Amino acid sequence: MKLLNLFLLTFSVTCAAMAQKAKPAQNALPNIIYIYADDLGYGELGCYGQQKIKTPNLDRLAKEGIRFTQHYTGTPVCAPARAMLMTGKHAGHSAIRGNFELGTFRDDEERGQMPLPASELTVAELLKQKGYATALTGKWGMGMNNTEGTPSRQGFDYYYGYLDQKQAHNLYPSHLWENDRWDTLAQPWQDVHRKLDPATATDADFDTFKGKEYAPIKMTEKALAFIDRSKGGPFFLYMPYTIPHVSLQAPDEYVKKYIGQFDEKPYYGEKGYASTKYPLSTYAAMVTFLDDQVGIILDKLKALGLDGNTIVMFSSDNGTTFNGGVNPQFFNSVAGLRGLKMDVYEGGIREPFIARWPGKIKPGRVTDHISAQFDLLATLADLTGQPAPPSDGISFLPELLGQTNKQQKHPYLYFEYPEKGGQIAIRMGDWKGVKTDLRKNPGSPWQLFNLQTDRSETTDLAAKHPDILKKFDEIVKKEHQEPANPAWQFVLPVIAASNN
Repeated sequence: MKLLNLFLLTFSVTCAAMAQKAKPAQNALPNIIYIYADDLGYGELGCYGQQKIKTPNLDRLAKEGIRFTQHYTGTPVCAPARAMLMTGKHAGHSAIRGNFELGTFRDDEERGQMPLPASELTVAELLKQKGYATALTGKWGMGMNNTEGTPSRQGFDYYYGYLDQKQAHNLYPSHLWENDRWDTLAQPWQDVHRKLDPATATDADFDTFKGKEYAPIKMTEKALAFIDRSKGGPFFLYMPYTIPHVSLQAPDEYVKKYIGQFDEKPYYGEKGYASTKYPLSTYAAMVTFLDDQVGIILDKLKALGLDGNTIVMFSSDNGTTFNGGVNPQFFNSVAGLRGLKMDVYEGGIREPFIARWPGKIKPGRVTDHISAQFDLLATLADLTGQPAPPSDGISFLPELLGQTNKQQKHPYLYFEYPEKGGQIAIRMGDWKGVKTDLRKNPGSPWQLFNLQTDRSETTDLAAKHPDILKKFDEIVKKEHQEPANPAWQFVLPVIAASNN
């Protein structure tokens, strides 16, 4: 009997030890997933007020986590927004400040955009210092496979997706890239910007813009595979999807969910990008498809028992676009804010941001904390117990965890954008200053808005507050550094004018 009791005691202790070993330690570094939409507007999710497009998974993410109402991208267009997200630098300091295109749309002339310099510290490199496995599945836009900007030289152990943003105009591309190697897909290259003749276009003509392999599906498959092989943790997965950025292309089963709900007419490519018979239904389908991918990822985490030790974040690179058959007015895509993609008004730079971390982030919270995507580097340094690298960001980890008394605040957020005429914006408390058309008119005056009472930036109060405008001039002089690329220089004449 004593031997039996001893055996049972030993067996019990062993099982308990094995169970403890199998269970992630409570103080283990969390897995991190950052999902990045492409041209998704502030108001295009149900949890941000959308009425026509269904987004149940992202709405659930918000219910189970925290939703930010005043979160900003670094700049209102693709490549520089991604650079600022990855490096923690705002538009006055970022190595990349615009979409500087190289090459053409053709496969044999694919050259991508200006590469991110090797000297830049990325979020992925920061996390690798703490032993994270790192992966990217989606659109990069900061350097081709044979440059210093390729993801494999910027801290990513694995990547799959588009390197060149121009190729991403087609969601049924001829190829994607996997760890610096060309991955041929099941459809040939095509010019998605060709127009159809409204007088002769047939269903077969519209169908030519469809293919057999949908790039976003491939991205999700590769992400799931990475999670599988990295489940021992910790891992960082950056998922910059290419939707709902035009071209308007979505799997038929998703488009059919919306056909008949909207009064719509075919889009024949007159404003660029692929033609589609059902532009409103296809756009809604793309957002719902993206939402489903979020659900797939959440289900995978739960199935692997990783749910409680994984923080999932979601945002978008800039506001809704204005071309390619997209109708932001119909969907109220920016929730009544002024401006769209390529504008430094709120509609171009204020983004949805949701974060979920069971047991750490209290569910159902909504915060008005003013933050920006270039805060991510500082936040993840804080999260992983590392000294914050030099950056323009402030960790928003206290806000995530409900420690609002410990949350530092930005004295202001600075934005500059060299395209669409040259623009500058500053958010300082409730005040928002905007300068536009600076290339042609370096003396262009400040527009001043109070976002507390005028979130749509309709009433210019500049004449009443010269003291605030003077502060804004000083901020521009302090925050602008000369860019490496002369094509992005437009602020120095403004600084010189303010010194006179």
